[in-house]
Amino acid sequence: MDCKYKRIILKISGEALSGGAGHGISEEIITRISYVIKKISSLGVEVAIVVGGGNFWRGASAKDMDRTTSDYMGMLGTIINSLAFQDALEKIDVETRVQTAIEMRQIAEPYIRRKAVRHLEKGRVVIFSGGSGNPYFSTDTTAALRAAEINADIILLAKNGVDGVYSDDPKKNPDSIKYEELKYIDVLNKGLKIMDSTATSLCMDNKIPILVFGIENPENIEKIVTGDSIGTIIKEV
Repeated sequence: MDCKYKRIILKISGEALSGGAGHGISEEIITRISYVIKKISSLGVEVAIVVGGGNFWRGASAKDMDRTTSDYMGMLGTIINSLAFQDALEKIDVETRVQTAIEMRQIAEPYIRRKAVRHLEKGRVVIFSGGSGNPYFSTDTTAALRAAEINADIILLAKNGVDGVYSDDPKKNPDSIKYEELKYIDVLNKGLKIMDSTATSLCMDNKIPILVFGIENPENIEKIVTGDSIGTIIKEV
């Protein structure tokens, strides 16, 4: 089967891994996603994953805590999620490597770009954890940064509870319009809160397309890489 993309970054929020609970890790969800990753990997797609940590801690939302400390706590949450993902993938015989932006040699490799690319070329799934290693930057920005570094064809931005980009919150406004396609500058000018502005700007500067879709049905990932039109694509038209 021909695939539309050769190398992808799959960005999954921490909340998406929690299922409906909003916190913690749902083994059922992580296993379902893992089986889809196994399938697309077997088709020859090189898969890198950036996972958030919001199911454990959201750095930006801690009001009375030092922001830097809070962000580092969020980075640790992403590492917990990454190890859970690695375990789920390896249980179904998918060779996986976790790389951390903050060194934790006992549990993962430090992030080294050339090593990450080599793993991908060998058919291994690479999970980038620990964010970018810097406070004040989101895991969305990490996804954009890593996509630029490894020359990914696209970022698949998996969302929980929404199947694309809308003109307004579809849960609050039934008249909101779903966009099929957007330019990066539209996302910035309209203030569409689908990705933070730093991440969107980085993708715009490096011409990295972003595809926003719903992760409730993980099989959407396979449909996207094999060419189906799902969700909202953000690119230079």
